[in-house]
Amino acid sequence: MKKALIIVGVVLILLSVSGCSQKQDSLVVWSFTDELGEMINGTGDNPVSLYYTKAFPDVKIEYSMTPTEQFPSRLDPVLASGRGAPDVFALESAFVRKYVESGLLLDITDIYERNRSKLLAYPVEVGSYNGRVYGMSWQAAPGAFFYRRSLAQKYLGTDDPKTVQSYFTDLNKFLETAKLLKDRSNGACVVVSSLGDLQFPFYSARRDPWVVNNSLVVDPVLDQYFEISKTLHDNRWEGRVGQWSEGWFAGMNGTLRDESGNAVEVFGYFLPTWGLHYVLKTNAPGTSGDWAMCPGPVPYRWGGTWVGAWKNTKNPEGAKALIEWLTTNDQFLEAWAREKGDLVSNMAVVNKIKDNFREPFLGGQNHYAEFAEMALGVNGRLTQGTDDDIQALFQEAVTAFVNGEKTKAQALADFRSQVQSQLGLN
Repeated sequence: MKKALIIVGVVLILLSVSGCSQKQDSLVVWSFTDELGEMINGTGDNPVSLYYTKAFPDVKIEYSMTPTEQFPSRLDPVLASGRGAPDVFALESAFVRKYVESGLLLDITDIYERNRSKLLAYPVEVGSYNGRVYGMSWQAAPGAFFYRRSLAQKYLGTDDPKTVQSYFTDLNKFLETAKLLKDRSNGACVVVSSLGDLQFPFYSARRDPWVVNNSLVVDPVLDQYFEISKTLHDNRWEGRVGQWSEGWFAGMNGTLRDESGNAVEVFGYFLPTWGLHYVLKTNAPGTSGDWAMCPGPVPYRWGGTWVGAWKNTKNPEGAKALIEWLTTNDQFLEAWAREKGDLVSNMAVVNKIKDNFREPFLGGQNHYAEFAEMALGVNGRLTQGTDDDIQALFQEAVTAFVNGEKTKAQALADFRSQVQSQLGLN
């Protein structure tokens, strides 16, 4: 009987060891974007030539994707309970800080330390909290000001990006140029189609984040946001359409009209890296070659995807190996950048390839090199987990002031009151 028990015990131990071994070679990965699926399994309509399971065929990855709007509600309960939690998961720009600050992510500072000399600063800043790194990104999404070359030539006398940039060197100069365009066009040309385009540049122009020592901070530059938005609206120096509306897209291809049916010329758009490929090119193909880009009044970012891991993953080394490869590996990221056109966060790769790009849609301008330079000025330290909630309330305040529904003082007072009641911030 004792011999039988010993045999059973040995079998159970062997099974246990075998199970652990299999676990070390497997990972559960969740995402809201099909990009991660391409990077891991080489799937997609235009698959990348180098992907993780091709480089490491012995690693078994169970991958699944959930739409962005449903992703947090799927992820939150399993991370909190520990039951059914994925080992590795993607995190969108809008909610990455919520998880970075949650205490539920694996510390991956060692990955950063091994690769810090070649990494762009701001994506790591966004993924860091209290001096430790919990999320990393393979990409950067700095923003630019895209403008119509024909309109620049017509009203500024040049379409050269460096000369056009001199008209948009700061926020006050942006406002002056808006007036200039309106005056020289006899009212036909507006600087942007929507005031919504201004939010990311203004939020990026702040010196301080929204919350300091658990108190709300309304940076002085946001007073300019109120005033410039009101001036643009009241003088009709902007197109008076909502961002992502039909009119916003119409301005890209030259078909925007005002409420009287008059044609409105839209000089430019504030858009990030992905805005070129997935917004302008998609919605204004007939204007190819008539666009260019310049930095605009302030460095800013918009969007992006980070990768993190659950702090209690049974395979921390495997999770770290995947994250490190996706976000730092020179060979993979060079292949990804060349084949997908993504601006990667590995500056060693960026500096190697940046001079080899020419974009026909931008009249042959090298967008990759321009974006690489713009990314250096982005401040990721402003990003906090409460940003989306606070900024949604602030946008309501700006809109109420611009539309004449409230004075600026009333709008700001109501904003502060809402933040206090909803988020508990003084």
